[in-house]
Amino acid sequence: MDIIVTGSIAYDYLMRFPGRFTDYFIREQLHQVSLSFLVDEMTKHWGGVAANIAFNMALMGLRPRLMGTVGRDFPEYRAWLERVGVDTSTVRQIDEVFTASFFANTDLDNNQIASFYTGAMSYAKNYRLADVFDGKPDLVMISPNDPQAMSNLAQECRERGIRFIYDPSQQVPRLSGEELYRDMQGAYALVVNAYEAEIICKKTGQTLDDLRRTIEILVITQGARGSHIYHNGDLIEVPAFPTDHIKDPTGVGDAFRAGLVRGLVAGWPMKLAGLVGALCATYVLEQVGTQNHSYSLPDFVQRFRAHFDDEGRLDSLLEPASRLAAS
Repeated sequence: MDIIVTGSIAYDYLMRFPGRFTDYFIREQLHQVSLSFLVDEMTKHWGGVAANIAFNMALMGLRPRLMGTVGRDFPEYRAWLERVGVDTSTVRQIDEVFTASFFANTDLDNNQIASFYTGAMSYAKNYRLADVFDGKPDLVMISPNDPQAMSNLAQECRERGIRFIYDPSQQVPRLSGEELYRDMQGAYALVVNAYEAEIICKKTGQTLDDLRRTIEILVITQGARGSHIYHNGDLIEVPAFPTDHIKDPTGVGDAFRAGLVRGLVAGWPMKLAGLVGALCATYVLEQVGTQNHSYSLPDFVQRFRAHFDDEGRLDSLLEPASRLAAS
């Protein structure tokens, strides 16, 4: 199955300041701030929503194609993704710029000062699916990216009759109500968190019931309370997967989407697909960084079955022939 995951590909630079930012802010001088914070540590992580989703799909036995634009500093990242099973042949490298990067400095109170460099991501609007892939993919995931690129991809999928999942998430505040309403039309599924769903309703003038009628599968994640899946007029409540080792929530939603899609393409019941997504999310929650976790599929299935009954359906993950057919 040809699955193309589109969206951001980035580096995350995470720094820790051993003090409190507020100790250095002088109210009377905020109009001319000039501060430099000496940090004790910095870690560099692979990141970007689309890359995170594709990485987690690969762990689940799929071989997704990653589509996005990157800069001249991407070769090491490309090698990493290919090594774990992501097809990067649909990634386009722009040598004049650097790959998008997120720089975050966090203090003792977990206050954060951050900057995001769009870099090569701004070129994404120049590429269509047809430019990077010969043929018609089975499924396209449109995740946060350059806003115009997201709109272009949704329009191309509608024009060519390609099944797509619309996942605007972090770009919901940036997109207008008109853009959001237009781009979700024809989507096979819409995946957002509860806060984003409220913003979408406010911006578009739609109610939750309107969204349920517009989208075949509406998935609204609820953080620690799990997720709600609306399908065929039913509400399916999916709990979060149990864990006692929470470290960092960054990238949890991306992993959930990967597991959910794994279940959808396998034809599993909606609740099972959601629960598989929940376990994928938990693996990320237990680590710092969005791509620092790993597991074997037998271990994944064993951990799942310690809490939930899949009625034997996850056996398909353990069959090499099945994984090859799905990749």
